Amino acid sequence: MKLRNIVLSLALICPAVASAHQAGDFFIRGGAALVRPTGNSDNVLGLGSFNVSNNTQLGLTFTYMATDHIGVELLAATPFRHKVGLRSTGTIATVHQLPPTLMAQYYFLDNSSKLQPYVGAGLNYTTFFDNKFTHTGREAGLSNLRVKDSWGYAAQAGMDYQLTDNWMLNASVWYMDIKTKVRFNTGSDTHSIDTKVNPVVFFLGAGYRF
Repeated sequence: MKLRNIVLSLALICPAVASAHQAGDFFIRGGAALVRPTGNSDNVLGLGSFNVSNNTQLGLTFTYMATDHIGVELLAATPFRHKVGLRSTGTIATVHQLPPTLMAQYYFLDNSSKLQPYVGAGLNYTTFFDNKFTHTGREAGLSNLRVKDSWGYAAQAGMDYQLTDNWMLNASVWYMDIKTKVRFNTGSDTHSIDTKVNPVVFFLGAGYRF
């Protein structure tokens, strides 16, 4: 009886430890996603490579834990808007893109740990839309902007910190292999520029487990 009373007393006194990810869990993370392009392009009309600006949007990830250590995750976001320029012209165009990405993940620690580091690898599809030359671009004689959609690999590293049984904090970094062709016209001439966007994506947010 004494031992039983001690166990019951400890259970009442000590706060419950938040359990981490387990097989069968489904959770959503949401937060700020900063896309920072790191690539370049072929020479554009003798004026150098395209310069593509950073952009921050709402990022969302949806994760299912197939086992205690293996997860499957889908990345989604609100559309990213990038300014595109050249060395001597300033911004000549704006480009919108969405990069849905499917990842297989490995979580290193067992589910008794509040801290859950992980890595992932998978496939990215990036679609470009609502691509327009600015007034500066049109004044330079550029028209009919088209940007080809892209398929490529993706990799990530991240960390969750479990606050409660349901809530967690998350920080992660992604790399996406995004290669595209940018096509446009100058008068009757058509130009096709091989372009590597290859962004690093920084994500910081919170998650909820169902």
